[in-house]
Amino acid sequence: MGGLGFTPHSQGGTHIVEKNLTRLTVVVATVIDAPAGATPGEGAKLLVRPDGSRAGAFGGGAFEEAVAEDCLAALNEFPRTFVQALYYRPEGLPAGRAGARIHRLEAKGGADAFEVMVEIIEASATLLIVGGGHIGLSLATIGAHVGFFVAVIDDREMYANAERFPMADKVLAGDVDALLRDFPIGPTTYIVLVSRGHKVDELALRQVVGRGAGYVGMIGSKRRVSTVLRHLAEEGYAVEALERVYTPIGFDIAAETPEEIAVSILAEVIAVRRGGSGKPMREGRPPIRPGVREDLPA
Repeated sequence: MGGLGFTPHSQGGTHIVEKNLTRLTVVVATVIDAPAGATPGEGAKLLVRPDGSRAGAFGGGAFEEAVAEDCLAALNEFPRTFVQALYYRPEGLPAGRAGARIHRLEAKGGADAFEVMVEIIEASATLLIVGGGHIGLSLATIGAHVGFFVAVIDDREMYANAERFPMADKVLAGDVDALLRDFPIGPTTYIVLVSRGHKVDELALRQVVGRGAGYVGMIGSKRRVSTVLRHLAEEGYAVEALERVYTPIGFDIAAETPEEIAVSILAEVIAVRRGGSGKPMREGRPPIRPGVREDLPA
């Protein structure tokens, strides 16, 4: 991560980059080629956060504004392009042209231009599993495989230990209420409640709902989860926060085994994280018509 540090002239220094990369997804723009004598020079960096705030600088003119705007666009586009090279005209040109984005072929054709590498740096995502049973074990296995930081909580030590969960990054056994109260939760925390019984799940939901997690899902039948949500609403929990709970949890794939249920749940978690629709990929495919070419996006 230190390799993403800013050049000495930038504002904030390397520690600002590292601090931001550990907490939220950001975009780092790096000048990899610049016109002779132009400012900023090669190696200059600009970090753009999701709220539009920045660290570092490209001179503060039209060029910087254009790059920052494109960084935000890259961050909000799904599916994301994690690394791309963009090209811009230098400052000093007539209004409307200075800092303007140009096509790669124009830049490679000899036009003076900045070449900027735009890279999305994702914050690490935590999969917090409450419940160390069969479904929790399958969730931890698949979650680790797809790159989550996996944490498991259970009030039974025989179901929450390193031997049972060697793939997990953190395993906590003890009072679920207390452990969840102290667990750091934010936009990159994805919480799955799959404990041994609805009472534990309800207890856990009380501790996590409304704390800003990227995803909260709870297993259970429609009837049971409706009862739990109603209880919390009657106790004063915000209805808007309760409505955001994914319950019953997962996509309907007619899952039966713990492994299949885990796939159903992780598919929903990933769809929420990546902004997916959950629809079959074949939807929107044109009908098969021999001899007729269909030009569609890749």
